[in-house]
Amino acid sequence: MTPKIQLIGVKKRFGSKQVLDGVDLTIEPGSSLVIIGGSGTGKSVTIKSILGIIRPDEGTILVDGEDITRVNGAGRDRVMRKFGMLFQGAALFDSLPVWENVAFGLIQGRGMARKAARDVAIQKLAKVGLTADVGDLFPVELSGGMQKRVGLARAIAADPEIIFFDEPTTGLDPIMADVINDLIVATVKDMGATTMSITHDMASARKISHRIAMLHGGRIIWQGPTAEIDNSGNPYVDQFIHGKAEGPIKMAVKA
Repeated sequence: MTPKIQLIGVKKRFGSKQVLDGVDLTIEPGSSLVIIGGSGTGKSVTIKSILGIIRPDEGTILVDGEDITRVNGAGRDRVMRKFGMLFQGAALFDSLPVWENVAFGLIQGRGMARKAARDVAIQKLAKVGLTADVGDLFPVELSGGMQKRVGLARAIAADPEIIFFDEPTTGLDPIMADVINDLIVATVKDMGATTMSITHDMASARKISHRIAMLHGGRIIWQGPTAEIDNSGNPYVDQFIHGKAEGPIKMAVKA
């Protein structure tokens, strides 16, 4: 079976800082991978490289077996239609009502008529547990949890094959975070989508993933089934998942 996403030897440098130093990853169709790792280890750069926001210095990124680092124009648009994204903090447009936030890509990216796009938006809001009247509210009128739900509705609006989740539970209390995790699991299962997520929240990582990979020093230092992470045998992984100050990962602390 052709992997849905495959990264082979992906490298990216910013000035003197080597952020990615040969990342190798494979995600099978319908699978959910979570990348964990400390701040500044390149998790976001990895996702941005797949999305084409950042171009790697070296390496290959395959989506359905196609090297997307070599496609441009219409080819790039075709690949991008496979993607959906839930941004950190939901990243909603304050000046647009909720339904138009959800339908933004359908209207602006695909030229869908506004009435049809609104109908789709209301359907997707229902999938994440929000009623039609919420569609006429503005983001400022919503709680953080509701904003995350709207962000999820927008991510699935065009029925993408691949969904990226960037810190999906950041800023939420533990109960609301678990609600969002359950929604992500149910929605992804319903769609049969492939997902890649980045998070610091190990409760979220355990719940929404089939596999977990840890990024450190620009490389994937461990990856495996979620159920095996507590027995990884890797001291870096053990330190991170248990939040230990002592261990091989040294944090820079300013006096």
